[in-house]
Amino acid sequence: MMSITPKIRIGTRGSPLALAQAHETRDRLMAAHGLDLDAFEIIPFTTTGDAIRDRPLSEIGGKGLFTKELEEALFAGAIDLAVHSMKDLPAKPPAGLDIAAMLPREDARDAFISLISDTLVALPEGAILGSSSVRRTAQALRLRPDLATAPFRGNVQTRLKKLQDGVANATFLAVAGLRRLKLANKITRIMSMDEMLPSVAQGAIGIQINTRDEVSRRLLAPINHVATKTAVLCERGFMATLDGSCRTPIAGHAFIENGRLKFRGEALTLDGRHIFSAMREGGLNDGVKMGVDAGEEVKARGGALISF
Repeated sequence: MMSITPKIRIGTRGSPLALAQAHETRDRLMAAHGLDLDAFEIIPFTTTGDAIRDRPLSEIGGKGLFTKELEEALFAGAIDLAVHSMKDLPAKPPAGLDIAAMLPREDARDAFISLISDTLVALPEGAILGSSSVRRTAQALRLRPDLATAPFRGNVQTRLKKLQDGVANATFLAVAGLRRLKLANKITRIMSMDEMLPSVAQGAIGIQINTRDEVSRRLLAPINHVATKTAVLCERGFMATLDGSCRTPIAGHAFIENGRLKFRGEALTLDGRHIFSAMREGGLNDGVKMGVDAGEEVKARGGALISF
């Protein structure tokens, strides 16, 4: 009798970007283990965050809305792996689940996109900025306090269509997502880190498993990108210390240079008028401590202004 090996079940959101990330995960596993397509099943989920598009995330529960259904499927044993954009994960993940691997990080910066202006500062006075991100909105208002803002929910293609339809004059999207979707030609200008510090974990893909699932943990070990995980854990330490949610404009970015980990983080008021930042540098094993320490500094300096 022939033995039948169960497929490796990969859970993902159903958006084009989420599916592209799931396919990248599958392809890296295929290459690492010499497997073929038949060894995998990609299972799309519609999350609460995908289903509710007429309200800001901050009003309906925040980041966990894009991960809850996938995490429940992991607990139930309906999938083996859940592929997430790391920036969608809440600061404090549920007990019993682990991020066992992260893929090499794409460009973490934000892309400015407009059909009427080459730069944010050159937008006409009172132009409408479309964004569902309190971070991007606050950072943009810090540079251009005269701008009007409009909610801009939906996947990448939906937001690009809204811009084309004139719902807003400009928006921001992650460079990483546009590149993964082969839409980098839509970028008007890439924002520098000094202009717009990115969201914590932007550009990073994480693969989540049930903590007890040692088979999946061993499967993922060869594709884990240590440098990405080191940097992202530092950033998430910062976010967790500030109790970051979709209601709090928080940004942070860590990177390795000459064998040292460097981090900068900031929190802003919603109107962008006040910004509180901190920088840290340390060893590669000090990332979480650095992030937490920077978060404590920013929390102390910002006080009630950044408590939402």
